[in-house]
Amino acid sequence: MYDTPSTQKTALKVSCSTHVVQDGLITTVYVLLPLLAQAFGLSYAQVGLLKGLKGLTQAAFEMGSGWLSERLGEIRLIVVGLACSGIGYGVLSLGRGIEMAALALVIIGVGTALHHAPCSALIANSYPARSRSGALGLYNASGDVGKLVFTGGVSLTIGMGMAWSQAALVYGGLAMCTALAIAVSAGRANDTTETKSTSDTASQESGRGWGILNWRMFAALLVVTSIDTMVQISVMVFIAFLMLAKGVPLAIATSATVILLAGGVFGKAGCGYLAERVGVRPAFVLIQVLTSLGLVGMVVLPNSAAFLLLLPLGAVVQGSSSITYGFAADLIHPRCMARGYALLYSVGTFAAAIGPFGFGVIADVYGINATIFVMALVALCAVPPIFMLRQNGTAVA
Repeated sequence: MYDTPSTQKTALKVSCSTHVVQDGLITTVYVLLPLLAQAFGLSYAQVGLLKGLKGLTQAAFEMGSGWLSERLGEIRLIVVGLACSGIGYGVLSLGRGIEMAALALVIIGVGTALHHAPCSALIANSYPARSRSGALGLYNASGDVGKLVFTGGVSLTIGMGMAWSQAALVYGGLAMCTALAIAVSAGRANDTTETKSTSDTASQESGRGWGILNWRMFAALLVVTSIDTMVQISVMVFIAFLMLAKGVPLAIATSATVILLAGGVFGKAGCGYLAERVGVRPAFVLIQVLTSLGLVGMVVLPNSAAFLLLLPLGAVVQGSSSITYGFAADLIHPRCMARGYALLYSVGTFAAAIGPFGFGVIADVYGINATIFVMALVALCAVPPIFMLRQNGTAVA
């Protein structure tokens, strides 16, 4: 049985609030990386290594977040994650060298690992199938809003003269306040949720492992998601560096990330609608081709045209995840949603950690322009495995 409407609203409110803050904190790192590189004299590979360190930490802890969610309760884990993220940003605000920055990103990685799986499971287990997609869609959109607001806020304040370390301290405090607010306001709702989760745990014992209904298709989905995420995150990391290489001033170059994120807000909803209309496979193929063409355009077009291209590029680069993550629920047992999503998110996060470092090495050797061309080719590599996805025993349209 599913929760009452009031409890469903609480679950959605908690999940969306968490997603706004956590995704905002995750994406703010992309805006801060060029500033950290300038402050500490980092190479492209070192920038990728810092991002990869945070990503690997997130992936490692995200792998077990499903089981932790089942045993501790979703809301408790959400609160712990927000607190860790806040502490990480507090450490980052100290600004005492690359070693301190690396430590801060590890702590942030732990915190941000503890929200995707518990939030997705909280919603999936609270809503019936007929309304689950809509609720998960709102949850996904809330993350994009957080990305846009947080990155826009830090870009604006830094452009107005605030030090990046001060902005990091403010965001750390905001995360801590959000954790406290959720812990206080959702306490009673958490009792109900945890009772339900505990009762379900006994049933989950019979569903051992990750709860995957079709491993062959899920493996294909993991490959698609990994390649897609690798390109998506790498574009987010290096787009500002590309604009710097094209002669754009630092304050304006960092805004490229914000524009890219703004496009993602529209892309998440638009790509989901496109998949419903034309089918998963045609929609994904179209989006990947447009992504590849958009990346090439960012290099060859003049600066003014490249900036105009950022919004549609952000829509296709980020919108593809609405297609892949939306399909995942059909391949996971209802009583193992947290485990299944934890596996999917953690594999994607590993890819997000490896991608920037690998592309950073290429950029150090061959230059940032050549690296963007390589990203365009890699994006197309996600197309072949998408044809292995099927639904209800028949090929996905």
